[in-house]
Amino acid sequence: AGTGVGINALLSRQLGEGKKEDAKKTADNAVFLGIIASLAFAIFGLLATKVFFDAQTANENIRNLGYSYMYIVTIFSFGIILEITFERILQSTGKTVYNMITQGLGAIINIILDPILIFGLLGAPRLGIAGAAIATVFGQIVAMILSFIFNMKYNEEVKIGSGVFKPNIKIIKGIYRVGIPSIAMQSMSTIMILALNRILISFSDMAVSVLGIYFKLQSFVFMPLFGLNNGMTPIVAYNYGAGNRERIVKTIKYAIIASIGIMIVGTGMFWMFTKELIMMFSSDEAMIAMGIPAIRISSMCFIMAAFDVVAIGVFQSLGEGLYALYASFLRQLVLILPFAYILSKFVSLDAVWYAIPLAELGCMFFDIFLFRRVYVKRIAKL
Repeated sequence: AGTGVGINALLSRQLGEGKKEDAKKTADNAVFLGIIASLAFAIFGLLATKVFFDAQTANENIRNLGYSYMYIVTIFSFGIILEITFERILQSTGKTVYNMITQGLGAIINIILDPILIFGLLGAPRLGIAGAAIATVFGQIVAMILSFIFNMKYNEEVKIGSGVFKPNIKIIKGIYRVGIPSIAMQSMSTIMILALNRILISFSDMAVSVLGIYFKLQSFVFMPLFGLNNGMTPIVAYNYGAGNRERIVKTIKYAIIASIGIMIVGTGMFWMFTKELIMMFSSDEAMIAMGIPAIRISSMCFIMAAFDVVAIGVFQSLGEGLYALYASFLRQLVLILPFAYILSKFVSLDAVWYAIPLAELGCMFFDIFLFRRVYVKRIAKL
């Protein structure tokens, strides 16, 4: 997924500059990288699945279930990896409606096959957890094939076809100039959640569960924000390549306004329907009592997060992957974890939840500083 961000940013910029041959080479190298990544994950699945699960748990039942699932999803990971690659190529040329079709179809196939293969319905064998894995990879492979067909049939700007197995070091560096920071950014969220779990477990297991509920709920609010950001990225990158400053500024302005609008709605929902949202996961009165202040306090970060997410998208669009990494590092590790630890030690559990909006506020000021630098360095000179 991080590599996909790099592919999208580089392709869009090249198309904006009118470098269609370079864009074609980038698309071919993107497919090459997808194949290499697929092989790497397949080897990992074959050689490291048992080591990975044995390091996570001593429960033999969980290990055996994990082995069954992970062998399948890693060995056949070419489906999801190449699906992401082809979808990012489509996205770079603004053909995102095809991505909606491929992802939607893949998800529907997965949902339909899950009960059939898990429980052995309609004459199918009862495969349990392995059936869930097969349903997942089958949906991914269908989506991959469909996204490839859409590229070949409808993507006139970027044709995949020649030089797939001719890696171009310059292009690969260009992809990973944005891709590596993006990979690191995605890894940070996992580290943040693990660290917050360790802080909250000192209070109770229930506090950890409340954090899990919050992150599941907030993902629904952030989905349209990330979707908007994905739509903005190729537009900004394309117009930067074309030297169109006015359209870049207008796109960023509209993205910020729309993002803040989405987050105002999200904040309102989290404050007005807090109990109902928590009851989607648990009807335990103690959980609800703990969750209501936690959800409300944490959601205070939403409006500030709107600016942070757009700013990170702008940095990636303009090839400033390190700026995006700095902002994400500050947001997800540098600020939130010390805030959470100090508040947990010297105040109370209810105070710990303030670490989330405090970190977002600090990151917003830092993003404004970086954004001003990027504007002067990149946009103002166009």
